[in-house]
Amino acid sequence: MDTHTFFVHLLLILIVSRLLAELAVRLQAPAVLGELTAGVILGPSLLGWIEPTTTIQLLAEIGIILLLFKVGIETDIRRLIHAGRQSLIVAMGGFFMPLVSGFVLSYWVFDLSGLVSLFIGGTLTATSIGITIRVLSDLNRQHEKEGEIVLGAAVLDDVMGVILLAILYEFSVSGGVSVINVSKVLTFIMLFFILAPIAAKLISVLIRRFDDYSETPGLIPIMIISLVLFFAWLAHVVGAPELLGGFAAGLALSRRFFLPFGVALHNDRKFAGRIEVQMNPIVYIFSPIFFVTVGLSLSLREIDWTSPFIWSFALSFFFVSVAAKFTGALLIQASTKQKIAIGLAMVPRGEVGLIFAELGRSTGIFNVEVYAGMVIVITLTTLLSPFALKWFYSHHVGLTTNPRKHYIQNGPTVR
Repeated sequence: MDTHTFFVHLLLILIVSRLLAELAVRLQAPAVLGELTAGVILGPSLLGWIEPTTTIQLLAEIGIILLLFKVGIETDIRRLIHAGRQSLIVAMGGFFMPLVSGFVLSYWVFDLSGLVSLFIGGTLTATSIGITIRVLSDLNRQHEKEGEIVLGAAVLDDVMGVILLAILYEFSVSGGVSVINVSKVLTFIMLFFILAPIAAKLISVLIRRFDDYSETPGLIPIMIISLVLFFAWLAHVVGAPELLGGFAAGLALSRRFFLPFGVALHNDRKFAGRIEVQMNPIVYIFSPIFFVTVGLSLSLREIDWTSPFIWSFALSFFFVSVAAKFTGALLIQASTKQKIAIGLAMVPRGEVGLIFAELGRSTGIFNVEVYAGMVIVITLTTLLSPFALKWFYSHHVGLTTNPRKHYIQNGPTVR
């Protein structure tokens, strides 16, 4: 590709994704759906202007690593501790039931291979904590009992989901399920959790010391991105997906993470806040490229929409994905209204589900129809759940909502 052609393609990706993200938010839908739609419009499914070239995929890879860094740095394990046993029950039910039911439905009903079935089950375990936080904030319910339970459960879901993603990545590389490979990945994760606080402590000390004397701006984002890239490279070296390195870097630098992981910035919340503020614009530039690339990789013209498989596949997994997320909520001691609210809040898969699906596609585990079916399931759960939650609260709790409050206060969100 010529340089000037790439510039035009990148221009279209950034502008169109931004416009459609704005439109999605104004329609009270998650911004990520607008970015995904931009890829569908610009890609082979509709206009055919842009193809997911190697360069674009590389930028998307940076975007997904930075996105997982943002997930890590926003992880607040204290919510889980505060919510306690109920959050744990909701998280476990919302993680293992979709995994098991997705695998069973895929393997025994649709007669897909064991590895494909594991990837499908893994995709269904996701919960988009960013979308959930935004909806609960709009409703002013994030500090209520059900809000604390959901946020705590979503945090644990994120951590378990990333670990599962690393294991599935190892399966895709090796071509099968192996206890030895699982042990290797788990050992790597344990080492990361041990070494990450040490690296974060050293990096934070260096940044704070040199930032006071630096004559040029930009030291903080340069050093943080360097840390993220180093962790991503280290993840690849030991055989795990690069995005796990981004998550570990964010987790280590999180000012809200439980000791010892947050010890590096525990005594300097102002400085920790500066890291997030200066990193957010970079994340907002690269992460939409990933979601647009997901849309570019989805060639809807290659799918036989008259085939009963695609519709039965998508609808079956949609209903299973919704029902399975309610399992944990039904097991806790709470009122019926609280259980329904918790179940609805755990349904949206969002960007976390798309990460699973894209890994399945890029490694050749998902074919075109399975990949399209999973994207449909993720889109439906992400789109319908916020509307259902707002409708439920407005009709059964009597709340009025401000659907643009979060967007106005915090800018565009990638989660």
